[in-house]
Amino acid sequence: MSYLDYDALEHAPFQKDPYEFLIVENFVKPDAFASIMADFPAVPGAGSHPPSELKIEGRFKAMLDELQKEPFRRAIEKKFDIDLTGRPTMYTVRGFLRGTDGSIHTDSETKIITVLLYLNDAWVSEGGKLRILRSGTDLENFAAEVPPSNGTLLVFKRSDHSWHGHKPYEGQRRVVQMNWVTEQAVVDREQRRHSVSTRFKKIKNFLFGRAA
Repeated sequence: MSYLDYDALEHAPFQKDPYEFLIVENFVKPDAFASIMADFPAVPGAGSHPPSELKIEGRFKAMLDELQKEPFRRAIEKKFDIDLTGRPTMYTVRGFLRGTDGSIHTDSETKIITVLLYLNDAWVSEGGKLRILRSGTDLENFAAEVPPSNGTLLVFKRSDHSWHGHKPYEGQRRVVQMNWVTEQAVVDREQRRHSVSTRFKKIKNFLFGRAA
């Protein structure tokens, strides 16, 4: 069973202003969305968490596995006219935002393609909607704004001007981030870093109670 709508991805408009990106609404098929949401793993707080530190199971795991298979890679290669053969992938899961998250940035130079898959119900807040920005200094100068809801997919090619950010929001905001990166050492380093952070938050929650 496929949980992802490759036809919608194929026909999604490919944007080049101000850099290469695409947005696919309902990339997670609507008839599978609720069951995937039900299996979304518990996360110990804000920040990015590697799947190795979480309980990944059920249909959420099946969807994550599907993202790592060849059909998705080929679809991204076709849209962005890029060869990702042999490039390692890196995954993290987020469940909460802090009020200080969302500052404007471009992503690190070791990332080639960034994939964000949003797994929230209908989004009503003005905060937390990622903006594709034309500037590294002006959050209001944006080409597109992405509600983080209903299985929406955002993919962009990292560059020195791939600016993005969002207005402040504090609370639950579920997203899977995937990156194709330059080399395996990047994956190993980043996964270690995120693992340490996740384990520390688990200990903190055990001692003092859970906090987003």
